[in-house]
Amino acid sequence: MRRTLSFVLVILGLCVSPRAYSDVGVVLNDSLDTSVARITGSGHTAVYLSRICPETPVKMRLCGPHEQGSVISNYTTLGEDTPFEWNIVSLNTYLYGTAPQERPLFSSGKIKGVLEERYREQVLQDYCVTHSCRTSDKAEWREMVSATSERTLYILAVSTTVAQDRALIEKFNSSANVNHFNGMTRNCADFTRDIINTYFPHATHRNLLNDFGMSSPKGIARSFAHYADKHPESDYYVLHFAQLPGTIKRSSPTREGTEQLYRSKKLLAPMVIFASHELPFAVGSYMIDGRFNPQHEYEQHATVRETQLRVETRLASEDDETSRAHELLAAANDVRGDIVGTPQEWAAYREKFDLIVDDAITEGLIPNREALGHVFKTLDEQGRPYLDDQGRLWLEIRDGEETVRVGLTEDNLLAPGSNRGLAYKIMLARVDYILKSSSRSRESMANFEVTWDLLQRARTQIYVAAE
Repeated sequence: MRRTLSFVLVILGLCVSPRAYSDVGVVLNDSLDTSVARITGSGHTAVYLSRICPETPVKMRLCGPHEQGSVISNYTTLGEDTPFEWNIVSLNTYLYGTAPQERPLFSSGKIKGVLEERYREQVLQDYCVTHSCRTSDKAEWREMVSATSERTLYILAVSTTVAQDRALIEKFNSSANVNHFNGMTRNCADFTRDIINTYFPHATHRNLLNDFGMSSPKGIARSFAHYADKHPESDYYVLHFAQLPGTIKRSSPTREGTEQLYRSKKLLAPMVIFASHELPFAVGSYMIDGRFNPQHEYEQHATVRETQLRVETRLASEDDETSRAHELLAAANDVRGDIVGTPQEWAAYREKFDLIVDDAITEGLIPNREALGHVFKTLDEQGRPYLDDQGRLWLEIRDGEETVRVGLTEDNLLAPGSNRGLAYKIMLARVDYILKSSSRSRESMANFEVTWDLLQRARTQIYVAAE
């Protein structure tokens, strides 16, 4: 089945005509197993702006033709020479650290570091001069470069007008950009809430019961989803970007306060012992008013058209138009299938891939199926990633007395000079990871078909070379 072309173009950032619309969206980032997040599981949130672009990291402007928008965010400290409250980066920088067709086929700390350093040299040179900013792993400007290397994220978006975008630009460009981060009252969720509510007053709000009086990333996303559901004219849709395969630890779904108490074994036992009276309240609050699954939200609103069809389905059901409701629901599921993929389609790809792996084992290209799970770790340990003169990512590996290299992106994996055997192993390992992953941890079917095509081309190169 041919996929929805417009979706693929938006996701891959390859639009070739000026934007005729704009959106604002809540970016909901998975939780990392670092610092206080190990306890709270809260994740992070930022704001997507499709018609606003960075003039500098601390100044906004309207995007020009072919630009794909931006993400604006604040952190505990960006770690730059001036204590800014927020930075703004292009959407592609935030997602991949580079243009989509040049995104890494797998991620590692070394690869992300190369992308961060290029961004620092090209964009942050006037804002990041001190030794600590240039070298510290705790400088959180790094979190705005290739976020998908280290976590899965969702974007919940609705449409905006040019007037609304201009008003936000004026507000931020004329206001002091000084960091006053406070985890209780001025955190990343408060920052996101204030921006969204500038566009749509009261569209997002704290969940006082489930987040114990604070704002949380998931709470803001949930309230925004409820707002969009009540405003079908908002052209609501949700994008999903899975964490890249690789050696960086897998991220975890973000949680609200009572949800973390309900689901975390680390916290549940102490609560039973020391706060048994409060535990039923926390569990009840979560069950009544705290459940929200961004993956389900994505699957129900993968495109504006799917959202529209589901609204029409609900209206038809309310009017007792059963037959029409079934037709509309089937149409909505077809639209979703085009983007997310159906269980049958994913199963068919797994069967095809099993045959390809068996063939690779027979030909001696890999020793066994389990070896695919070690490819990225081995390449990371033995290789040195670098950028060539055109800014393309390569991995250089010492092989006995000689040095070989392999392209790390869709754009250069099969380019002249890229080792065919390593290229094929990378694609085998990438597809193996995707097909083994749950729906929240894998890319869309639309994007997977690009990956599958690249696997076939890498395989063809191997067998042509062997003839």
